[in-house]
Amino acid sequence: MRMRVHDQLHLVPAAIAHVHARELMQMSAVLDQLPEATKLVHADLIGRGTKRVDASKGREGMTAEHVLRTMIVKQMNSFSYEELAFHLADSNTYRSFCRLGLDQEAPKKSTLQKNIKRVRAETWEAINRQLVLHAAASGIESGTKVRTDCTVVESNIHHPTDSSLLWDCVRVLVRLMGQAKEDFGLTFTDHSLRAKRRAMGILNAKSNKQRLPLYRELLNVTERTLGSAERVAGELDEVKAGDMLALVRAAAVAQQLRHYGDLTKRVISQTQRRVLAGESVPAAEKLVSIFEPHTDIIVKDQRETLYGHKICLTAGASGLVTDVVVEKGNPADSTLAVKMVERQRDLYGKAPRQVSFDGGFTSRSNLTAIKALGVSDVAFSKGRGLQIAEMVKSTWVYRCLRNFRAGVEGTISFLKRAFGLDRCSWSNFGSFKAYVCGSVLACNLLVVARHLLDASA
Repeated sequence: MRMRVHDQLHLVPAAIAHVHARELMQMSAVLDQLPEATKLVHADLIGRGTKRVDASKGREGMTAEHVLRTMIVKQMNSFSYEELAFHLADSNTYRSFCRLGLDQEAPKKSTLQKNIKRVRAETWEAINRQLVLHAAASGIESGTKVRTDCTVVESNIHHPTDSSLLWDCVRVLVRLMGQAKEDFGLTFTDHSLRAKRRAMGILNAKSNKQRLPLYRELLNVTERTLGSAERVAGELDEVKAGDMLALVRAAAVAQQLRHYGDLTKRVISQTQRRVLAGESVPAAEKLVSIFEPHTDIIVKDQRETLYGHKICLTAGASGLVTDVVVEKGNPADSTLAVKMVERQRDLYGKAPRQVSFDGGFTSRSNLTAIKALGVSDVAFSKGRGLQIAEMVKSTWVYRCLRNFRAGVEGTISFLKRAFGLDRCSWSNFGSFKAYVCGSVLACNLLVVARHLLDASA
């Protein structure tokens, strides 16, 4: 991969007279005032295995500025990498925003994916903090009055059932053993068709009495497939080959077999406990996907179950998301209130004057701790034993803050509808966090641009 910093900018297409083009021009101007943002992205790109090359040879690669700006375009439109590559090749407006010159070929989807995924979540978060502080200096968002709420971003998985998880385990292990057979001649018995039939039988069964024997057969098939996978992994360790590439490939397949083998053991155990023993398996112990094992089970209001991660965000009166945290597990909202206010204090150098929370954050200890941080008015939408006089100065202030808190629902809806925050399509927990922080950054950049455009109108 080639990483360069261009001293001389390329000629870019001229802007067009359209509201979205004006927004992009303003967003570009804001990014130009955040030079540290490009430096942070560049540090990630060159610090994670990128080789230094002779700049006079080979095709020009993506610069850190290209990566930063293409990521914003991607998240702002919820594009796939395929769609992003097309629009960068087709749209002069997006090419201009991303600083792709008239003489430059648009990057391919694989190049876009490779580069954008190299940037860590911490980097996107740091850039967002710079943008928030820039908004404060510009008079857009002072951070004195904020509202906090939680939502769930779903992982990119299918709805989990015990039978579908067992079938996933079998087909993945069979696929990996098929690679070992093709490359190294190792043999195994393929039970995938039988496993699929049992899984479909469970899906179509009309009673638990019909499902139980099918589950026993599916468990038996999965255990036999797991045994074969462990044997093949051991045989791959003993592969003798003069070709170093073949040895590396054998080690990689063996590693994947052991990785998915460990996950298969967890799926077998939880299925035996839940289906055969009738045990209620705690959500924290459940595995809901072998492809995204980091996924948490989030139950909302005892009526809806989601599979992904809880995020806690703080927004200001301007609509800017001043902070976002991706939580691991399913912590109660009441355990997050003080932390989010402390993060606001660390960001702005002082605590906000007024904060507003949903009823789930309510507790007397939270009220006491937040007041101790220097917050004047703390409004919980449901008092739950707290008096209005304890939280705020007056009933009128409480009513205003309670109504103000409701506006964070619109911010969350905006993020999910327009910036792809309803479902994360990236794999592993680190990439999940990067996806969330990147979406929030793109949203905030657009919000800042719109405020500046309104002010200049």
